[in-house]
Amino acid sequence: MCDCVNHFEKMLYDNAQLARAYLHAWQVSGEPFYRRIVEETLDFVLRELTDPQGGFYSSLDADSEGVEGKFYVWDAAEIEQTLGEDWDFFKTAYGITAAGNWEGRTVLQRALDDSTLAARFALTEDGVAVKLAKCHRKLLAVRETRIRPGLDDKVLTAWNGLMLSAFAEAARTFEGTDAGEGYLKAATRSADFLLTQLHPEGRLCRTWRAGKTSPEVFLEDYAALILGLLDLYETDFNNRWFAAAQDLADEMMARFDDPSGGFFDTPSDGESLLIRPKEMQDNATPSGNALAVEALLRLSALTDRAETRTKAEDSFRLVAESAIRYPTAFARWLGAADFALSTVKQVAVVGAPGTAETKALLAEVRASWRPNQVTAASALPLPPNAPPLLNERPMQDGKPTAYVCEGFVCKTPATGAEALRDLL
Repeated sequence: MCDCVNHFEKMLYDNAQLARAYLHAWQVSGEPFYRRIVEETLDFVLRELTDPQGGFYSSLDADSEGVEGKFYVWDAAEIEQTLGEDWDFFKTAYGITAAGNWEGRTVLQRALDDSTLAARFALTEDGVAVKLAKCHRKLLAVRETRIRPGLDDKVLTAWNGLMLSAFAEAARTFEGTDAGEGYLKAATRSADFLLTQLHPEGRLCRTWRAGKTSPEVFLEDYAALILGLLDLYETDFNNRWFAAAQDLADEMMARFDDPSGGFFDTPSDGESLLIRPKEMQDNATPSGNALAVEALLRLSALTDRAETRTKAEDSFRLVAESAIRYPTAFARWLGAADFALSTVKQVAVVGAPGTAETKALLAEVRASWRPNQVTAASALPLPPNAPPLLNERPMQDGKPTAYVCEGFVCKTPATGAEALRDLL
């Protein structure tokens, strides 16, 4: 996790999936705690796992100086000395004792929520958050003086695609705040890095380290990157990301397709293998097939390309029986199935970007978490490579206009946020 020391090993994919889960929880509930977890998680990645060029490293080790967790854990006396007058407050928040909670030392884990702390220490909940943040900064400053654990500074395309999605969605959700602007910058730099450094000579690679790439690539690399680029497109509506996602999807279908259904994990032009692997079950990270199906479904909702949707839908038969029996092993598949079976809202917004009217329409689109929705936006005339969802969508009365469509059949266009809200 993201707090001072909550997990020993800091894997990029863990943080990506954690951030998105808490982001969705915050969007649904509005609970400030969830937002704080999102921001602390992403800020940790920016601080600890980001290459100067924009890629994200794989992990930090659990060990330092040959001792597991030494960098991350604390003695009660050390915390008391660091925090001074805030010690009693922090001790109560985290349930710290002299005996510790892990091999005689303390792994910081919250014991009381903000509301309980506020009541006990006669503070507001906002005051509790401010006080905790102050304590965390002091502890992080002390921790920075320790010998650091080893850093796995490989940049993996698949894991970076997952993290790109997290930053892009957070930037969209927190739009108009300093955090949102920072996350958009990080997402943009990440996408540019992946499309240049990990796509040399027009061929996607799996790994990058210190300027060198590996020749191999796998299905999950393509699929996760496509999803990350689509999330970034739906954040800043830069057609570069959409066009790149389309091109990568075409490459993915050409290089990994299994005519009997789904996709192989290795490309047809890769290393010759006795049997090409084809993993269907989600593990620590989602299966490449689940990600590929999700990516094709989202693309088809923006493009109306029948072949991509057909390929995705045909793949579900490969896991239907297993997913029913073991749903926790097919979570990403089930999310994709929900998208395929739902009435997907396709939102097209046309109008000059940056104007108050266009911003109001987009703000309404983003006001709630709607997982089965895709959005495209552009000024007119449409630039090259714009999503086909935007085709033949004129502005009404010269005003920025939103179209809400289902199966590319649109309802009455809306020029105001209130009318759009009714359509959504």
